[in-house]
Amino acid sequence: MEEKKDAVIKADEELPPVIITATRNQKSLAEVPSQVRVLEADQLLERQNRTLPEALRELPGVNVQKTANGQGSPFIRGFTGFRNLALIDGIRFNNSIFREGPNQYWNTIDSFSIDQIELVPGQGSTVYGSDSIGGTLNVLTKNSGWQQEAPGFFFHGLSSYRGSTAEESNVMRQEVQFGQGGEWGLHLGASLKYFGDVHDAEFGDQPRTGYDEWSYDGRLDITLDPNWTLTAVHQNLRQNDVWRTHVTRDRIPFDGIRPVNNTDDLKRAYDQERSLSYIRLAGQNLDGMIDSASLTLSLQSLEEIEHRIRRVSDNRQDFSQTTVRTLGLDLQLQSESPIGLLTYGVDYYRDWVASGSQRYRLNGTFVSHAIQGPVGDDASYHLLGAYLMDEITCGDRLHLFLGGRYTYASADVGRYDNRDTTQIVYDSMNENWQNFSANARVIYDLDDKDQWRAFAGISQGFRAPNLSDLSRLDIARSGELELPSTGLDPEEFINFEMGLKVDTERLSSSLSYFYTKIDNMIVRQRTNEVIGPNIVVQKKNGGDGFIHGVELAADLRFTPSWSVFGHVTWTEGRVSQFVGASGQMVDEPASRVVPIMWRAGVRWQTPDRRLWSEFVALGQSDYDRLSTSDRLDSTRIPAGGNPGFFMLAIRGGWEITRNLGVNVALENLADRPYRYAGSGSNEPGFNAIFGATVRW
Repeated sequence: MEEKKDAVIKADEELPPVIITATRNQKSLAEVPSQVRVLEADQLLERQNRTLPEALRELPGVNVQKTANGQGSPFIRGFTGFRNLALIDGIRFNNSIFREGPNQYWNTIDSFSIDQIELVPGQGSTVYGSDSIGGTLNVLTKNSGWQQEAPGFFFHGLSSYRGSTAEESNVMRQEVQFGQGGEWGLHLGASLKYFGDVHDAEFGDQPRTGYDEWSYDGRLDITLDPNWTLTAVHQNLRQNDVWRTHVTRDRIPFDGIRPVNNTDDLKRAYDQERSLSYIRLAGQNLDGMIDSASLTLSLQSLEEIEHRIRRVSDNRQDFSQTTVRTLGLDLQLQSESPIGLLTYGVDYYRDWVASGSQRYRLNGTFVSHAIQGPVGDDASYHLLGAYLMDEITCGDRLHLFLGGRYTYASADVGRYDNRDTTQIVYDSMNENWQNFSANARVIYDLDDKDQWRAFAGISQGFRAPNLSDLSRLDIARSGELELPSTGLDPEEFINFEMGLKVDTERLSSSLSYFYTKIDNMIVRQRTNEVIGPNIVVQKKNGGDGFIHGVELAADLRFTPSWSVFGHVTWTEGRVSQFVGASGQMVDEPASRVVPIMWRAGVRWQTPDRRLWSEFVALGQSDYDRLSTSDRLDSTRIPAGGNPGFFMLAIRGGWEITRNLGVNVALENLADRPYRYAGSGSNEPGFNAIFGATVRW
């Protein structure tokens, strides 16, 4: 993290953040023709969030569902899991084994390695391709700041600590940056995290909610000449023994009452490790037809191991493993032309997937190897896209954004458990799909100072079936076993949005309405088969419906020292589902869409921002518009739905010297039990969080 400069920067002189995710080129927040939510490194440091998903919980329209304390999956405008797209430095993080509903993968991005988070809700698939439905999240990682350093050698670093009482957690972060100012710079960072069991306000410690995690990251930037830079990055993270307690005998339901006939597992825990390496060559202010260019080659890996011990009467324990290797290639070009600013390019990602499972008796005696693990074994997945976007300025005030993308996707599963033949099937599944998506967005400057802007847009979105859709053999929701499904078609969506942005000396505000039309969504259908305690389901196309809502956010600065802020969102939706043993299609409420979410607060800071404090309240309304699947998911959703809640917190910080700063937060001041809708465990009771940062 960079040291603060000697000059005092007043709040009303602060430069707005530069956004790249919404249009693939740099723009100020006000110029983007859609809503964009931004979190910068200093905000992440102030809030002392444990994980990336928890860092998003105070953003408008986001509900952070946590199946387990070590897992988190944001619902963005009503969608979660593989219907939200995550990027790291613009590189696609989603892969072909991401499953429907809440999944744990966003938790494997270290929040302490992040310089800026950009969330673009409802953007559609033109800009980044498949999966970008509810929103696109781009995580921009820390660098050495070599371009801002004076000529000559530089060396500085950071040591930080975060501790909390209700989690009994200890988090340590170490960073160093060094290099030659303007020529090259190297950033190295490492995080070590220990999380104890979460202490709930009503039931005390929630067993098996603690886990360990470590990570490291490095980034080398080299200035090749005045126009070209070379960047090389590697990051790695591992989680150990993360329990999904909501399906085990250690779970504590929200009401504290366990079922009489307990069929829960004795253990269900995950170990996860992921890595990302990439090299990027980027050029700016180039001569000729191409003004800027970027070529990125990336390699990612993901490994997850699940240990499941079933009921004692089953005399069974299972180990399953899934490994994914992803090769990525991204070429982006930009050119000024008579018809506007053109941004165009191609991107390609290929996954290699291996998945297996072994069964043992409780005494450790080996029983058998399964045909596959959670997804098909010996599988590959290809995703190729070509896109063109045009930014056209019409007069002094009107800016038009047009774009289109062609996508080709294919899946090849070498081996999966075909329950129709009860035999191993080799090379049994090879499917491919094509799609063209387009968008049109406009932003209009309403005044001469460009402080008031209106925007509107229509964007197509789609999601190609992935390996999880096609070949999954695993528990889906509580009490459901999902079998492989073939012959699926892509899901299609159309997002309509209109809104207003205000950015004056005292007020920053936004208001928007969105409507997402859902067509041919892939949903689960019962097969009339029961295996053990689980109802068997398979996937089919058929879900039609909509999700729409209103988002209002504002930040009013009375003086350089005092401000108030807040947001409120209203969302609802309906999607047709296969219901019951007959498989009848029924129009139902969209799953886990919380109607009203809100946040409000007041902040005080000194003019130089070295001392600050804020009072924050956030909450949700009751979630009681349940779908059939929600009502069956009794281990995560209480009978009748998830009760609404509000949480009060006080936060503050003091930069004691240029080299030493402290942050303190007191959360859940009322010490009330609460749970985010769809989560598998309760949030902490009263929680005191302390952070300290030393820079040199």
